[in-house]
Amino acid sequence: MLLAPYRPVLGHPVLRRVLPGIAVSALGDGMSIVAVGWLALQLAPEDQRGAWVAAAVAAYSLPSALGGIALGRFLRHRPGAQLAGWNAILRAAGLGAVAIAYAAGALPPWLYVALLGVSSLLAAWGSAGRYTLIAEVLPKEHHLAANGVLGAIAEFATIVGPPVAGLLIGWTGAAVVLALDAASFALLAVTYRWAMPAEAKRPERTPDRPATGSRTQRALLALSFAFFLLFGPFYTAMPIHVAEDLHAPATLLGVYYTAFGVGAVVGGLAAAQLGRLPLWPAMTGIVVAFGAAMLPLGLGAPPALALPAFAVAGLCWSPYLSTVMALFQATTPADRLPRVLAAFGSVTVIAVPLGTAAGGPLVAAVGAAGTLLLSAIAMIVLGLIAASVIIFRFARNAATGHAWEETHPDGYTER
Repeated sequence: MLLAPYRPVLGHPVLRRVLPGIAVSALGDGMSIVAVGWLALQLAPEDQRGAWVAAAVAAYSLPSALGGIALGRFLRHRPGAQLAGWNAILRAAGLGAVAIAYAAGALPPWLYVALLGVSSLLAAWGSAGRYTLIAEVLPKEHHLAANGVLGAIAEFATIVGPPVAGLLIGWTGAAVVLALDAASFALLAVTYRWAMPAEAKRPERTPDRPATGSRTQRALLALSFAFFLLFGPFYTAMPIHVAEDLHAPATLLGVYYTAFGVGAVVGGLAAAQLGRLPLWPAMTGIVVAFGAAMLPLGLGAPPALALPAFAVAGLCWSPYLSTVMALFQATTPADRLPRVLAAFGSVTVIAVPLGTAAGGPLVAAVGAAGTLLLSAIAMIVLGLIAASVIIFRFARNAATGHAWEETHPDGYTER
């Protein structure tokens, strides 16, 4: 019974051909988590290593926000597979250029950062393309399961990719790992081209709405931005908490992140079970549950209690994005979905780095454990506020006979 929601996803002729390429590319990206910063360490002057590592890591993700906004005029009505394929081509070209330049001995740090930045320009559109493809080829009742599969693949890659990268860097070098990531994106681009029939057409266009989007889209964006922003301080506080509060080695920090990752993989695979619930209440419940699972860390619980709680937090984290995407897929016409999802990706990709940056002053003011506690409480409050708004809206709609759904004049449904 648990596997039943996934059979239509894994058995679909298009997704059956695309998912292996997505899995290989996700593993390549998981390896690049380590390789991007490590190669920056090798290229940078010794007294500038910190700055160049930070620049390289930022360049591998943040330019996607610029691309998501600036390129909307040219990409917003493209089919999902085409958008995802173009992102894969650009990633392969940029990372391949890094490997070639390094092999030729012509890769100064500024060129390395520039190539990483170029490679990430279409990342928001690539993500939008993947979820748009799901909306294009599957009926609405299977969207959440398909989103969960994508989430589980991504989370599994973040567990397996870094240790594999560590081994490969020791044997060969960081540039070789990035070359392998480039090859994985090239394979993904071929997969998208092969998977889609030649006669695939763009979705039929509907009359444009205002650029601000629907009420549901704005609410999803605001809630997600706040949730990711509040998660950011954990990246700053966790290493300090382990080192200074627990007086433990970095090995324990790795165990915490592994526990979180395992929970996230399980949560991604379990996301389809949320389809039995109204998605808005499920999503706000995830936010509250995630904050509650983080409370033991902030309260100074010993690792024997905090580690299982951190795994539960991962279990809650992974279904959140799947649920958000399912709501976007259900409430947005097909031809507008790439633009809406790219805008979502552009805004939320900066939320975690902003929260991480804010974690520095917070740790200085209240300590690592205090920062973890404040962030957890803030998430709980955020989820409760969102749930209160949903309850109010449900009561209002029930009074008018709409219950959980409102049908818009142009024919699509806002949940």
